[in-house]
Amino acid sequence: MNILHMLNATFGSEGIEFRESKSGLILCDITNSQGRASVSLQGAQVVSWVPADEQPVIWLSPEAQFEPGRSIRGGVPICWPWFGAHPDDPEFPAHGYARTSEWELIHAEHLEDGRTRLVLRLIESGKGEKYWPYMTELECHISVGKSLEIELVTRNEDAREITLSEALHTYFHVGDIRQVSVLGLEQAEYRDKLRGFEAFTQPGAIRFEDEVDRVYVNSKDAVVIDDPKLSRRIRIEKQGSHSTIVWNPWDEKSQQMGDMGEEGYQYMLCVESGNALEDAVILAPGEEHRLVVHYTVERALHSV
Repeated sequence: MNILHMLNATFGSEGIEFRESKSGLILCDITNSQGRASVSLQGAQVVSWVPADEQPVIWLSPEAQFEPGRSIRGGVPICWPWFGAHPDDPEFPAHGYARTSEWELIHAEHLEDGRTRLVLRLIESGKGEKYWPYMTELECHISVGKSLEIELVTRNEDAREITLSEALHTYFHVGDIRQVSVLGLEQAEYRDKLRGFEAFTQPGAIRFEDEVDRVYVNSKDAVVIDDPKLSRRIRIEKQGSHSTIVWNPWDEKSQQMGDMGEEGYQYMLCVESGNALEDAVILAPGEEHRLVVHYTVERALHSV
């Protein structure tokens, strides 16, 4: 019995089905009365989420490559155990190794409230030994319905204290990036990657006219993406996260990336929940950390 048949036999049911991409990645398709989603077992990465009677909320590049060992452009990549470049070795993969590693599904269930829940665990392999010389356990809990909830659980099983940074690098589908506003970060301090991580204060709502790559530090409150083109607001609530990262590569950089798709930047926006820079997480032996993010969609007749 191959892995695809084994997964369907063990975890498959009405509304939970496993399939294989052309290049061999396993995906889990979830359908219930509240919505539908797809999750890649590589990276435990949500690659789509569509609530019932709603347009797609998660953006996936039309040029995304579902290939083993390669990051998938779009969805909700998991950045762990470091965010951005490795603090000591620039040759290590950006955003860590969790997003391109295999995860195992350890639980799947339909909840009483109508949602569907998956629990995945990172399979430790040679990648971990090479890049992360600590004994840790990492789980991702994904609940799909009218809302989407993702919980990243890190447990320090080592005898040493560990420091890690992390993020749920969520790509949102928007109607037109030039019309979108991000609310909830007014007066927040941020580090601008495009200006050498110099510190600034956000004067009002965030709007987009060019490339943006910022880490908003000490940011714990809910953030809202106001999208007048699609007449909706996406609300992002979180616990265990002190950083919010806002990113859009704009035209020139997205052309250099190769997998964003033609003019793809116009229809996506990353608002990421995590712990980066000075918000990195310190875990003593035996401690655990939970990063929980809850996404909902609100209809909006008028934009701010």
